[in-house]
Amino acid sequence: MVTLKMQVKIFIYFILLVFSTSVAAIPKILVQYQRSVKNIAEIQVTNQTNEALICYVAIDGHKMFFRLQALQPSQWYRATGPGFNYNSFSTWCDYLFLHPKYLPKKN
Repeated sequence: MVTLKMQVKIFIYFILLVFSTSVAAIPKILVQYQRSVKNIAEIQVTNQTNEALICYVAIDGHKMFFRLQALQPSQWYRATGPGFNYNSFSTWCDYLFLHPKYLPKKN
């Protein structure tokens, strides 16, 4: 006979299992930073999945959206001045098939 206390424990473990596996659904990317010859901060995003991604790089409130093919790096995106550093950038990527408005247009 399963007690109420045991049922609660099983339910909590089930919920933890469900939420812990959802973290694995985030696409794997690698973000690299560098300084150019003119001392301008730059960022590059590399897709480490086998799926196409939609991403953006944002600096100072300006977002640049781009599609990132499987296992490919993006171009280097540059800040607008030497006063910016790697903390000034923000990035986001998600699977392209989840965002159909960013799919290439069919003729």
